[in-house]
Amino acid sequence: MIEPKTLAARFPGDFTFGVATAAFQIEGASKADGRKAYIWDAFCNMPGHGHDSHNGDIACDHYNRLEQDLDLIKDMGVEAYRFSIAWPRIIPDGTGPVNEAGLDFYDRLVDGCKARGIKTFATLYHWDLPLLLAGDGGWTARSTAYAFQRYAKTVMARLGDRLDSVATFNEPWCIVWLSHLYGIHAPGERNMQAALHAMHYMNLAHGLGVEAIRAEAPKVPAGLVLNAMPVIPGSQSKADIAAGERAHQFHNGAFFDPVFKGEYPSEFVEALGDRMPIIEDEDMKIISQKLDWWGLNYYTPLRVADDPVKNGDFPWTAEAPRASDVKTDIGWEVYAPGLKHVVEDLYRRYELPECYITENGACYNMDVVNGEVDDQPRLDYYSDHLAVVADLIKDGYPMRGYFAWSLMDNFEWAEGYKMRFGLVHVDYDTQVRTVKKSGKWYRQLASQFPAGNHKAG
Repeated sequence: MIEPKTLAARFPGDFTFGVATAAFQIEGASKADGRKAYIWDAFCNMPGHGHDSHNGDIACDHYNRLEQDLDLIKDMGVEAYRFSIAWPRIIPDGTGPVNEAGLDFYDRLVDGCKARGIKTFATLYHWDLPLLLAGDGGWTARSTAYAFQRYAKTVMARLGDRLDSVATFNEPWCIVWLSHLYGIHAPGERNMQAALHAMHYMNLAHGLGVEAIRAEAPKVPAGLVLNAMPVIPGSQSKADIAAGERAHQFHNGAFFDPVFKGEYPSEFVEALGDRMPIIEDEDMKIISQKLDWWGLNYYTPLRVADDPVKNGDFPWTAEAPRASDVKTDIGWEVYAPGLKHVVEDLYRRYELPECYITENGACYNMDVVNGEVDDQPRLDYYSDHLAVVADLIKDGYPMRGYFAWSLMDNFEWAEGYKMRFGLVHVDYDTQVRTVKKSGKWYRQLASQFPAGNHKAG
C-alpha cells in the first residue's frame, strides 16, 4: 500500500479523481414516476438468470436517497461523479412520449452535484434498454440506433448546459458479446449472427449519439467507454501470438477499429463478415467521428492460447494459465501490469484522444465489524493500479482522470447482491452506508486534488 500523499505527488495537480456508479445498479424505484421496465427487469425475473432471483427493484434506493448520496460523494473528497442515465425513465417505451418526471430526477442529480462543486460525467447508456424495444429486436434491429439518437438528443437538450462530460455507451463488449453471444447478460441470447447485428447497430448508435450530443450541446466533451482487454498470449510461440491478435480483433478491435479507423478488423470480417448486417454507405463515417476523449474500464487481463482444433467460431482461442494466483472474490486475476499493457497497446494501434480510467476496482465481500470494514485487499488493488496510471503519465500518455468502481456496493448484474465492489458498504436491509477502509484511503488521496496545475515530475 502506498501512502495517499506519496501517491498524490506522482499525479499532475489537474488530474481528476472521481467515483462511478450506474443507474440500474443503484437507483431502485423500478416503477416510480413513469419509469417502465428495462430488459434487465425482465431478465432478472426469468428463472435461471442471475443470482437467487435478485433484481433491481430497490437496489441502493438511490432514487429516494439522492441528496444523502450526493453528500456522501462530496464527503469522499472527489472532484467528479460518473453516473448513468436510465433511458426507460426518460422515454419509457424507447420511442414515443418523453417522461418529464424522469428528466426532473436527473435535473436534481446534476444540480445537486453542481451545488456541491462536483463535476458531472454522464453515461447515456449503461445497459438499460427499454423492454418494449426488445420486442422490435433490441440491439439486433437497426431502428434501435435511431431510437437511441432521439433519446440522446432529448437528454442533452435538457442537461447539456450543466454536464462536464458525456459518454454515449458503457462497455460495448458486454452489450454485444456478453448479452447476445454468451447469454450471461440481458437479453440472454446465444447467437453469433444476432451478436454481429447488435455490434454494428450499437456502433452506429454510438455515432448517431455523438451527432446528437454535438447538435444539442457542442461544448460538452463527447466520448465512449470501452472495457478493452489486455490480450496476453500464453507463450511466445507463433501460434499463440497469432491467437492473441485474433483475440484482440474480436474483443477490442470490433469496437475500436470502426470508431477510430472507420472499418472492421480484417481477419474478423474474413471469418464472420457473411453473418454481419448490411453496412450502409454512410455508416462507417457516422461511427468514426472524432471523439474528445475515451474511457477505459479495467479489472483483469485476458490470457489466450491458440486453439489448434479451431472449435466453433472466430477467434479460435483457448484460455491460457494465469500469471498470478491472486484473485478477487469474483474470481478475477489481480494483475496491475495489465493496465499498462492495454494502454500502451491501444495507443500503438490507434490514434486515440485523451483517456480517463472510467472504472477500476475490486470485488471483496468483507462485512461491517464493529462499525468498520477492513477491506485491505481492495485498498492494495487501488494503490497498485493507481501507481500504474502514474507510470503511464510519466511515460507521456494523456491520462486525465480516474474513477473508482464503485462509490458503493450495488446490484452486480448476473451476480446479484452477493458481490461487493464499493468504497462504501451498503446494508441492503437497512440501507445504511459505511465508508470502508479503502474508501477512507481514497478520500485522503482524492482530497489532494485539484492542486493547481503543476505537472508531476
